[in-house]
Amino acid sequence: MMASLFSGVSGLKNHQVRMNVIGNNIANINTIGYKASRVNFQEALVQTFKGAGRPSAVQGGTNPVQLGLGMQVGTIDNLFLQGGLETTGQITDLAIQGSGFFILGDAKGNKFYSRAGAFGFDANSNFVDPATGLFVLGKSADSSGRIPSLATVGPISLPFGQQDPARASQVITLANNIDASASDSKASIVQVGDSNVNTVSGIAEDGVGGTHVITITGAQAQNASFTGTIAGLGLNTTLGAIGVTDFTGFSLTIDSGSTESISGLSASSTVEELINSINQIQGLTASLTGGGAIKIDRDKAGAPANYGFVSSTSVAGNMVEQVFGIAAGGTFTSAGGAASTFIATDIFTPLKGTGSAAGPVVSSLVLHFDPNNGLVIGLDDFGGSGVNISAANGLTATTPGNELIIDTDATTHSTSINVFDSQGGKHTLTIEFFKSIITNRWEWTGSTTGSEVITSGGTGFVSFNPDGSLNTFDYNGGNQSMTIDPRNGAANLSIAFDAGSTGQFDGLTGFASGNHTANIIAQDGYGVGILEKISIDQAGNISGIFTNGVNRILAQILLADFTNQAGLRKAGRSLYQPTANSGAAVEGIAGTTISGQLTSGALESSSVDIAQEFTSMITAQRGFQANARIITTSDSMLDELVNIKR
Repeated sequence: MMASLFSGVSGLKNHQVRMNVIGNNIANINTIGYKASRVNFQEALVQTFKGAGRPSAVQGGTNPVQLGLGMQVGTIDNLFLQGGLETTGQITDLAIQGSGFFILGDAKGNKFYSRAGAFGFDANSNFVDPATGLFVLGKSADSSGRIPSLATVGPISLPFGQQDPARASQVITLANNIDASASDSKASIVQVGDSNVNTVSGIAEDGVGGTHVITITGAQAQNASFTGTIAGLGLNTTLGAIGVTDFTGFSLTIDSGSTESISGLSASSTVEELINSINQIQGLTASLTGGGAIKIDRDKAGAPANYGFVSSTSVAGNMVEQVFGIAAGGTFTSAGGAASTFIATDIFTPLKGTGSAAGPVVSSLVLHFDPNNGLVIGLDDFGGSGVNISAANGLTATTPGNELIIDTDATTHSTSINVFDSQGGKHTLTIEFFKSIITNRWEWTGSTTGSEVITSGGTGFVSFNPDGSLNTFDYNGGNQSMTIDPRNGAANLSIAFDAGSTGQFDGLTGFASGNHTANIIAQDGYGVGILEKISIDQAGNISGIFTNGVNRILAQILLADFTNQAGLRKAGRSLYQPTANSGAAVEGIAGTTISGQLTSGALESSSVDIAQEFTSMITAQRGFQANARIITTSDSMLDELVNIKR
């Protein structure tokens, strides 16, 4: 009977422990980073009245007879469940999503671990837990913003208010497209010379700016003609008066092709009427010379084999004999015609370029003929076409010093950026690209707007492959970079251009896109700045944002994890310390060596589930009541036992 009393007492005592745990959970329902606990009970001592019996050939085995002597607390576990995240907007508030603990420490080397991330900075700019004064531990970055692999774990201190020294620009990054189809190359006359050119207009398709000196040699095309040998004729002279008796069969054959007959004339017809009849034939013009002879001209100039005429045969008394003086049996043929022998040579000197791109480039222009009169009245294929060079009254040859000179404007594209010297001085650097005479190539020139001087590497070229990818970006004169003397006491700047990878499209490209988009997208220099604010990423990197626009990693918050988190010992103030059963702390980087990730501007809420706690409270209360009932019932039974003696 006494055993039941002691069993009830153990139930009362240990259910009180469970209520204590529930009470602590509920008390910490709003404690950031708090992890709920639970109590696990187990049976206590057991009294054996009889052991188990082995089965035999005549009877079966028997089970042991045992009596339990109450219960006890088996474990009080910490449940490391993920708490919800509460946004605070405070950058230094940190929450861990997943596994891991913040590492906190003091100056003596003691380390503690916590899930509560309500951190801030103290008067010495140390990153601390304001509630405990413990330092938040991590690694500090070097001056370039890199975390050294051998850096030791220690307190994080940020240089608020301190100056960040200036950095001289060293690399300028170029990107996007230079339009391969672009042309702003307007043509204009500088000197007409002897050429007789009266109009130059249009845009050269090659887009290259420079000076074209055009030399024209040879002669203009000539018209074929024939003049009769019979002179002294007048417009009113009748054909009969000059002995024409046969008015049939007079014809003229044009260009070895069509034969045109002249009829309807008689002895009373005049020389003027004969001239008018000839003028009715397309391509021929007849007139009376000052000596009174009839002259016939082929309207279109050129070689007489192509642009000429032949008369019908002379017979006694016909017009071929009596008017033009050709003996019977003969014909007259046009003569004196000639094809053009003009040769137009263009000697072009580009505005920009070195080596083969500097010219001069010699090319031949195409003659442009008037389709009506066969004369050369212009030049084609200038600057890759697109330009009209016209001589309305016919082109003429030039003489030395009197050549035709035409200028074309350069096709350019420029982009600028501010660069910085070693003292933080700002300088505006402009890169201007000029379309080159060499296909898929642009010449470039650097310039500044102030008193700075580019001492070397100020010109070069960029070329592209046929598919528009970068071929090469180079400097003239064998330079590897551009050198600028700032002339303000600072050291000379040595700036290299990063135009992308050869054969790739990750930098400058040369597509025929219809517009330029190429520009300078970045440079690595900056002036003097002061740390103004910070940001913290998911990996725990604390980046400083300086007033000069620089964003650089200053430190990295580390996390720790344990093989058995439940084996950690609570040290109060939401802190934990390792034990023999938790395993040693494994320190690492959030999201990589440690699975948990950091969220800035948020805190992890308590993992206590109030519904679960209230339910557990009810079951604990019922357990306590039931054990109390065991004691009172056992007491009553003992009273009855005592009363037997009475």
